[in-house]
Parts: sequence; C-alpha cells; structure tokens
Amino acid sequence: MTVKIKKCSVEDLQLLQEISIETFNDTFKDQNSPENMKAYLERAFNANQLEQDLSNVSSEFYFIYFNDELAGYLKVNRNDAQSETMGDESLEIERIYVRYKFQGKGIGKYLLNKAVEIATRHNKKRVWLGVWEKNENAIAFYKKMDFVQTGNHSFYMGDDEQVDFIMTKALI
Repeated sequence: MTVKIKKCSVEDLQLLQEISIETFNDTFKDQNSPENMKAYLERAFNANQLEQDLSNVSSEFYFIYFNDELAGYLKVNRNDAQSETMGDESLEIERIYVRYKFQGKGIGKYLLNKAVEIATRHNKKRVWLGVWEKNENAIAFYKKMDFVQTGNHSFYMGDDEQVDFIMTKALI
C-alpha cells in the first residue's frame, strides 16, 4: 500500500471539480433534495469558484493517492479565507473528502494529519472544522481524533438551512 499527498494547483482544476462533485454527491445526495444538491454543487464547485479558491494564497488543496489512484482531497484555509472568524491562531479544515471506495482505509486520517502538519508549519494553535449534525460517521471520526464540539453555524444546501457542528482540536 502506498499513499502519496500532492499539493494542487490551478492546473488540477478539472480533476478537483470532478472529485468534488463525486464525493459531495455520494455523501449527501440521499439526505437532500435533488434541487438543493444541484444548487449547492453549481455554486460551490463551478470552475470559476474553484479557480478562485485555488488562487487564494490563504487556501490550500491537496490530493491524496492510494496505490496511485486518486482517493480524495483536503482543503484548508488560513486567515481571512476561513469560513468563520476564528482568528489568526486557527486553521480551518474546510474539506476532507474521500471517494466512497477508499473509505475505511485510513485516508481521512492521513488528510487530517496533513492539515495538522500545515497548521503547525504556520504556527497555528488549533484546527477547526464544520461537520453536518447528521453526519454521524464523520462526527465519530473527529471525536476519535480529539476534536470537541465548540459551537455550530448555519450551512446552506440550496435553500435548506442546515446546522454544522463546529469542532476544534487544540495543537498545544
């Protein structure tokens, strides 16, 4: 088994768009209306939005490969790129998305460890993320990785307001 992590660039835009839509759709389509899924996918993963995200110096994307096959990706945000005002001492893990066939192989843990490595490199004191209150598997995973719920915020799936738990992990 070989695992490789590669930082993404604008040249990876099409592949990033494809895996973003695939993983988000596979994870959330059964709990949301087709209309709300379509609206969210078009807003969050259109080429212009992803190009803007890839060009932001305070955001970073990483692909993870399992036996040379793209298994998922990570998106982290620092400073003003964070989706909530959490301060300069925090790093947001905005996305840890793993393709369905690679779930249960430790890919999420590799990506989470990469996020902690990035936070440490930037002298951050904590990492945080938002996770949908109904995503019980992800919540259990983050708790196992020493995250604690520290709040919540609204997340809009199309016109459906949903609740994301804010979970935080101290690094010091």
